[in-house]
Amino acid sequence: MTTASSTAVPTLIGSVQRALRLMEAVGTHRDGAPAKQLAREAGLPLPTAYHLLRTLTHEGYLRRENGVFLFGAAAERLGGGPATPRPGVIVESLAHWADVIGAPVYCALYKDGEIEMVAVAETPAVPAVREWASFRETGHAHALGQCLLGQLDERAREDHLDRHPVRPLTRYSVRDRQAFLHRLRSMERTEPVVERQEYVLGTVCAAIPITVGSAVAAMAVSLPLHQEERLLPAVEQLRCEVTTLLRSFVFSISI
Repeated sequence: MTTASSTAVPTLIGSVQRALRLMEAVGTHRDGAPAKQLAREAGLPLPTAYHLLRTLTHEGYLRRENGVFLFGAAAERLGGGPATPRPGVIVESLAHWADVIGAPVYCALYKDGEIEMVAVAETPAVPAVREWASFRETGHAHALGQCLLGQLDERAREDHLDRHPVRPLTRYSVRDRQAFLHRLRSMERTEPVVERQEYVLGTVCAAIPITVGSAVAAMAVSLPLHQEERLLPAVEQLRCEVTTLLRSFVFSISI
């Protein structure tokens, strides 16, 4: 009995993690995507992806139309309908993980065509990055913005950059629009978006995409340059805890 129980728990957790990765992959395609593409982006074997997609569709979290999968009614209900974010609740949740990880934690979303910083939590030892140039207008130069813009389709990206042109903020920043678009197209879905001293000198940052209903959202951590070796472990820890973070937020995002 003990052996069976100890085996079942990690198996169930693994299934949940794989299902969430598929949901995240679906969330990056406003017009849906076929099973093979979703399996590839989620890093799953095709038979496993098919099984999970069928289950998620049966439960109403996904729907299949014309050979592609999109969010279903149950997934949309997780967003809670038209409500506004509750920054106090989010900050409280972020603060907990900032203490656990030992680095500032940020949450942002892309809403109504703009980058919106929802909340930031810092630690006494490591302060958060100060907004010296508008985060909204300089998405090309920081990890959160790059992660958010990387989730958009080509038309939405071009529209954003028409309104907020690429301009270098430091000597490490991307130099022009074409170089930035090339970077976005070459990003790997499963890898964190890492930015080194592009927004402000002396700071490194890494961001991961977050799927909440149909929202385009991201979370990130930042560290001083001399602690750069901690960056990837910190963002991986954040990625591992993303399910718990989302459950603890208790807020809804409506795009």
